[in-house]
Amino acid sequence: AKELRCGREQSRRFYREHAGRFFYQRLVEFMASGPMWAYILAHENAISLWRSLMGPTKVFRARNCVPDSIRGAYGLTDTRNTTHGSDSPASASREIAFFFPEFNEQLWYQQEEPHLRRGQMYYNAEKRVHC
Repeated sequence: AKELRCGREQSRRFYREHAGRFFYQRLVEFMASGPMWAYILAHENAISLWRSLMGPTKVFRARNCVPDSIRGAYGLTDTRNTTHGSDSPASASREIAFFFPEFNEQLWYQQEEPHLRRGQMYYNAEKRVHC
């Protein structure tokens, strides 16, 4: 985990796949509007579990269908829905590399992930990492 701020240029690069779409500039502006936290989630079903916790992208739907979700509770609009989550393992790898260039995903799978599967890791809340 790390707290960071993205400027407009970094936000444009992050959302480049949406360039030209009507909501692109709103996404960029919101991402660049203040500090944020980026996380690497380590779980067999991390993507689907996180997406479930976030709730639907459409805030109206989140508020009405899953009001206890993050977006249901805190989302403002569809482009200011408070949170982002990768939609696939490929997206997750790309986004991890974007926010954590120092992280070596392949090395993690070789050296750390086996310990996690065997239950030999614990969460250090102060450092916000698994050890």
